[in-house]
Amino acid sequence: MAEDSSERLKEFWAEIPRKDEYSLGTIRDWKNIQIAADDDGIWLKGFTLEQAVSAEIRQLPNCIIYELKNGLLFKKNALLPSKKVRTALLWSPLDKALKLTFPSSNHNFFGIDEKIEVHLKKGEHEFPAAALLCSINEIKDKIIEIPKFKLEKLDWIIVNDQALFLGTPLLSFPGRTFWMKDNHLLPSGFDFEFKNLSSLLQKKYNRDSDKWLLWNESGSYLPINKDDFRKLSVSSFRLTQKAREWI
Repeated sequence: MAEDSSERLKEFWAEIPRKDEYSLGTIRDWKNIQIAADDDGIWLKGFTLEQAVSAEIRQLPNCIIYELKNGLLFKKNALLPSKKVRTALLWSPLDKALKLTFPSSNHNFFGIDEKIEVHLKKGEHEFPAAALLCSINEIKDKIIEIPKFKLEKLDWIIVNDQALFLGTPLLSFPGRTFWMKDNHLLPSGFDFEFKNLSSLLQKKYNRDSDKWLLWNESGSYLPINKDDFRKLSVSSFRLTQKAREWI
């Protein structure tokens, strides 16, 4: 069946409350998306049709998807518009704008009058690894050989094409390890440049402590809901693999 060209030409916008801005880490690599903010919330535009209906978008809390028609924003399948397009927004590329910075009005920094970017540095102490991130393709044939009693001590979740295992003792698979600090998962051997950042970031991005913030060395993070983890077993791994093959 031929693709409907009218579908490709549709323009989609999204709106989320400011309090849920932490969730945008899951789509920060979508380089075609533009982001802007006003007093009411965060605005996004530039989605493809596939992105507008993707699982990543559906999982963003309190996210509303609109279709732009003649300067008006319509909710899905709505006959009447919900809002007019905001004309005074300052747009920036999502992957460049979505940095972990704190404006000067953030008094948690005790009067520092400039933006502070989050940096990780080599830590002074080595802490036990509590999580492992590895390629699914590299381990899919190996995991069936692991004894059940070792698997059942771990929780796991899919992160793109990788598996994130949480718990101890970790499996001896190739991959990147992380250690726990508050509700952060930091790369082994790294820590925050400023010691007080750990608690401040939790207050800002994880107030309810219901997420793990998974960091990389560049200072960006991915929020992962703790409830999304499942117990590791050969059967759960196989079922997940089959589900991925159908996507």
